[in-house]
Amino acid sequence: MSGPAQDPGALGDPYAAYAAHAAMRSSCPVQSLPDGPAGRATYLVTGYAEAREALRDPRLSKDTGVFFAGRESRRRLHPAVSRTMLASDPPAHTRLRRLVTKAFTTGAVKELRPFIARVTDELLDQWPVGEPLDFMARLAVPLPVIVICRLLGVPQADRAAVRRWSAELFAAGEPDVIDAASHALAAYMADLVSAKRRDPGSSLLDRLVSARDGEDRLSEEELVSLAVLLLVAGHETTTNALGNALLALLRHPPVLERLRQDPDGIPAALDELLRFDSAVSTATFRFTTEAVALGGTEIPAGVPVLVALGAANRDPARFPAPDGLDPDRDAAAHLAFGHGIHRCVGAPLARAEMEIALRAVLTRFPGIRLAVPPGRLEWRRTRLVRGLASLPVLT
Repeated sequence: MSGPAQDPGALGDPYAAYAAHAAMRSSCPVQSLPDGPAGRATYLVTGYAEAREALRDPRLSKDTGVFFAGRESRRRLHPAVSRTMLASDPPAHTRLRRLVTKAFTTGAVKELRPFIARVTDELLDQWPVGEPLDFMARLAVPLPVIVICRLLGVPQADRAAVRRWSAELFAAGEPDVIDAASHALAAYMADLVSAKRRDPGSSLLDRLVSARDGEDRLSEEELVSLAVLLLVAGHETTTNALGNALLALLRHPPVLERLRQDPDGIPAALDELLRFDSAVSTATFRFTTEAVALGGTEIPAGVPVLVALGAANRDPARFPAPDGLDPDRDAAAHLAFGHGIHRCVGAPLARAEMEIALRAVLTRFPGIRLAVPPGRLEWRRTRLVRGLASLPVLT
């Protein structure tokens, strides 16, 4: 898949690349790209209204198994990674999502907040004062990993390997690395499921194992796939969202100072931070099951449709002066978590982690600032997600 966020020259600022499309966005918010799978055209959605419509249109299927059936491929991605809940349609998607939704409700997340706060403080206790450090390595990476592993019941000794495999799944341009990581992670989760079946606990994964063996008729393949999806999605996007949010604040000192003086304003500012630099630049794969008219463009049946969440969140028709970071903006309708039946089930958990982490950092390290010029920051070369490889700061 190609697109603005995948262009090496646009890693640091994909919005400048999106701006090339923006000139046409008002009159052509849905555009045809010539380089889709199997030589087919792919349609790119950059307008906000059209993106929102596409994300909830049942004629845009996410069943990759149907789309790629019968197509030759050299890839050997494990089915537990290639055929997740995200790559399914109702009624299968409805049944699978119902099994995990309760773990991520506002009430369930509220019970996790003391643990999140404790882990955050423990990580910040290790920060050197007055010396450069990498925010990603010291907080944005480990915090979400620890939290999702706690939720799923992944032993502490396994977290480093889990993190490595997860990162490798997003290694753009390295199909062999991605495939190998998918098999390693699926094998690990299958073994963990077996261990929990022998010695049950109270984690979310334990409850999913019970569903596998109970009336919900969750197959073993679905169980492992759900476990992999929750593990990976449960920390990758939050890690990137944390880095992107802090960078946005560091590059906008008046907003940073305002939130430093009033940390209680951080929850209200989260939507604008998420809109401003989404951790997911392009929504996961969709294709048309029949001809669809979208944004004045006729899209034929059987072609991929890419929804550029980052571009949609910068659409001036929905968010005036979109390239500015405005904490007073009503950005609650942003698409950083998607929209419709596939909206990120872990959004409440991600928001809680971001709020707690940013509040702690700004409170404990009021002098935090970038340690390098913005142009020297290194961005991850990843599939779908947008995030920093490192974020050097001074405390």
